[in-house]
Amino acid sequence: MGDRLKGKVAVITGGAGGIGRALADAFEAQGAAVALLDRDEAALDEAAAERGGRPFVVRCDVTDPDDCAAAMAAVQAELGGIDVLVNNAGISHRSPFVRTDAAVLRRVMDVNFFGAVHCTAAALPSLLERRGRIVAVSSVAGFAPLLGRTGYAASKHAMHGFFDSLRAELVGSGVSVTIACPYFTDTALRTRALDGRGEVGSAPPPSLGKPMAPDVVARQIVDACIARRRLLVCGAVGRASLWLSRLAPAAYEAVMRRNQRSEG
Repeated sequence: MGDRLKGKVAVITGGAGGIGRALADAFEAQGAAVALLDRDEAALDEAAAERGGRPFVVRCDVTDPDDCAAAMAAVQAELGGIDVLVNNAGISHRSPFVRTDAAVLRRVMDVNFFGAVHCTAAALPSLLERRGRIVAVSSVAGFAPLLGRTGYAASKHAMHGFFDSLRAELVGSGVSVTIACPYFTDTALRTRALDGRGEVGSAPPPSLGKPMAPDVVARQIVDACIARRRLLVCGAVGRASLWLSRLAPAAYEAVMRRNQRSEG
């Protein structure tokens, strides 16, 4: 069923990366106009060139609230308003807490959590006016522990607390909030995680099973957004992780430690 978002405007942060670009394709396939936000101008230009000059692109550092406000204003001036905000921008780290500088944890929190807060605050007036949709791209690490990713997991847990509470505040406004939790996805986020000193690491990332393809994740996120679902957990392994971590947390931790032992 195409054109379910025809005439709507979707803003995607972290739009120059793997899931962001895949989301652009998925939203456009549903008839939406797309605006991509990212701090990497060259990658944004490349993403637009690949799509014949679409989508509208804006350089934005999500850690800067003024930058976020200016970017959302630019989108509204160009496209008329905001119907969907996808908080997709994110970074990760791979390092045991005992060998991780506090500055790394702050950096991850600034991008993943506060970046989503800043963008949501800037877009919310238009979303309220247009009875729109908010999507927060979290992770399996948003509801379950992940070895060597204390800061990343903390940022995603914080997103759940914030957006679940925001949803409750927005009841009756017409604005929906969807939290999307992909399993390991085949993007640069996996290979460019920060180490404990804040430098980009080089070790190949471990995972349980085959990583998901960005286009598969993007289609699931767009479908969940259209349906205004509260929670999306992507992939069979992701869904198994949700229930095992809730029903048998010690067993989940044992499985996770066995499969992520190199991260400890």
